[in-house]
Amino acid sequence: MADTTGNTAASQAGEADSRPRKSSWRYIGPGIVVAATGVGAGDLVATLIAGSNFGYTLLWAAIIGCLVKISLAEAAGRWHLSTGRTLFDGWTSLGRWTTYFFAIYVVIWGFVYGAAAMSSSALPLQALFPHVMDLEWWAIACGLVGLVFVWFNKYAVFEKVMTVLVGVMFVVTVYLAIRVTPNIPDAFAGLLPVLPDEKDSILNTLGLIGGVGGTITLAAYGYWVNAKGWTNTGWMKVMRLDNRVAYATTGIFVIAMLFVGAELLHSANVAIASGDKGLIQLSDILEDKYGTATAKFFLIGFFATSFTSLIGVWHGVSLMFADFVARYRGREELKGEEVASGERERSWPFRAYLLWLTFPPIVLLFQGQPFRLIIIYGVLGAAFLPFLAGTLIWLLNSSRTPSQWRNGPLSNVMLAIAGLLFLVLCVKQIWDQPWSEFF
Repeated sequence: MADTTGNTAASQAGEADSRPRKSSWRYIGPGIVVAATGVGAGDLVATLIAGSNFGYTLLWAAIIGCLVKISLAEAAGRWHLSTGRTLFDGWTSLGRWTTYFFAIYVVIWGFVYGAAAMSSSALPLQALFPHVMDLEWWAIACGLVGLVFVWFNKYAVFEKVMTVLVGVMFVVTVYLAIRVTPNIPDAFAGLLPVLPDEKDSILNTLGLIGGVGGTITLAAYGYWVNAKGWTNTGWMKVMRLDNRVAYATTGIFVIAMLFVGAELLHSANVAIASGDKGLIQLSDILEDKYGTATAKFFLIGFFATSFTSLIGVWHGVSLMFADFVARYRGREELKGEEVASGERERSWPFRAYLLWLTFPPIVLLFQGQPFRLIIIYGVLGAAFLPFLAGTLIWLLNSSRTPSQWRNGPLSNVMLAIAGLLFLVLCVKQIWDQPWSEFF
């Protein structure tokens, strides 16, 4: 395999080269993609509100959230590299129930998420260009641009564009964190694991930990690792460095927004709305305090954050869906080399799911989100991460994984913590749904 990876999975002799590669910054790529996709506008708002409500008190929780997600993404990547099989192939070996769960999840989740991602990308564009067209049409334009971009470009180009957009996100968030002049002693005090003296502080803290950086995109990480051309254990050290870079980047985004919330909102006792519209409110606050240029600069970063999540899901989850269809059509084993070859990106299931993410959700943009569907979407979304953590523990402690690459004590502890954390959040999500109105 050539070291300049990107949809190349085998040497000219036709056999995978499994010689260990030294971990090197020049290989970094899938981690940038998963960081960009996982940190959406909603994550930034949640962290901003945490800073607004509690100051620096929950800084430690944001950092733990990054460590928990590192363990999940590392486990997914390790499965792909150590077995040469894809994650969906591993899930299938655990029983048909995994296929049923994934099939229901990916259809409903994709339908609702498509509308949410397009709207999130449209909000900053409408704020930047208020008299051009309505929000719905901006949203459709974002969805179509994402569709065309992913349809006609392979992983290598996709990764380069994501890297540029991550650079924009990085510059904007770090600039804002510096601009608000963080209180460094208070920030260091926030590293101590202290709970806010508020009602439901434990659940709020767990929610912040669980909300840092991605859901199904964590499972997609292994597919991006393969798409990069990493298909065997020779890339294990590189993958682990790449994964750490991913969540160090995520941590910088999250910590920077917590600083903004603590200094700009908490100190002035200013509240903002939850959801993407909270970032539009923040733009107005930034304009009043620092001027129009800073507000517009922030909106550009807001767009980069939202659009990377859109095209990341359009690409990564479509890869997973293509893998699901390949297994459903009777393939006995699904190999990472097939993902690395670019075969999945050219397949009709990949493109069919792209269309599913783009066109049916347009209905929701104009008619509002159907009540019962949103409840099911919320429950399935909350159940995915416990499902991912539990199945990774199962796969990586069994004979399905070569003994050298099975979980050690630290991996098992981190995955167990992740599983319990997300299980608690899942139960809370299910409990909070208005079931009496559902029936």
